[in-house]
Amino acid sequence: MSAVEVEIKFQVADPATFVGKLEALGFRERTPSSLERNVLFDTPDHSMRAARTILRIRHYDGRWLLTHKCLPPDYDQFERFKHRVETETEVADGDALATIFKSLGYCEAFIYEKWRAEYADDTAHCVVDRTPIGTFAELEGPEAWIDKIARHLGLAEESMLTASYGKLFEQWRRETGSAAQNMTFAEIEPQL
Repeated sequence: MSAVEVEIKFQVADPATFVGKLEALGFRERTPSSLERNVLFDTPDHSMRAARTILRIRHYDGRWLLTHKCLPPDYDQFERFKHRVETETEVADGDALATIFKSLGYCEAFIYEKWRAEYADDTAHCVVDRTPIGTFAELEGPEAWIDKIARHLGLAEESMLTASYGKLFEQWRRETGSAAQNMTFAEIEPQL
C-alpha cells in the first residue's frame, strides 16, 4: 500500500537532552536504538536518481523492508516539508532480493547506516538517528502536527531540513573533503 510520507529532518546536538524533551511532550519509545542498514539500488546510468525515485532494501530491528519512494504529482507545491509517495513491504530475505535486483541489471548505488530509535505520541512519530556524519531527528506526520511539535521543541524554521541522507552525505563530503563513497560506520569515523 502506498502513502504520502510528510517529514522534516534536523540536526541534534545533544541526543540525551533531545530525548528528554520528547518524553516531556508525551512521546514513548517504540523501538530502542537499533542498527539500520539501507542499500539503494539504481540503474547503471542512474536514471532512478535523475527521476528522484529510490528503490531501497532496509535491514532494521531484525526485519527486511523493501521500499520504493517517488515524488507526488504535485511535489512542486511543497516547500517546507518533504513529501514522498512511499510504498513499503516486509520481505523474508533482503539478501536474496538484492541478488534478484542485480540479476535484473540494478546496482548498489548508495549504502547508508544509522543507529535508529523510534518514539511516538498519539498522533505520529519521531526517530533519532545516530549516523556517521552526526545525529539527526525526523518528525513524520501531518504538517500541522510537525509544526506544533517543532515549536514545542524550540526548532527554528531554518534548522528544518528536507534533504535525504544521500543529499546530506554529499554535502558533508564537500565540506570535509572525505573520500567515503557510502555513509557507513566502516568508511567514516562517526561525527557524534
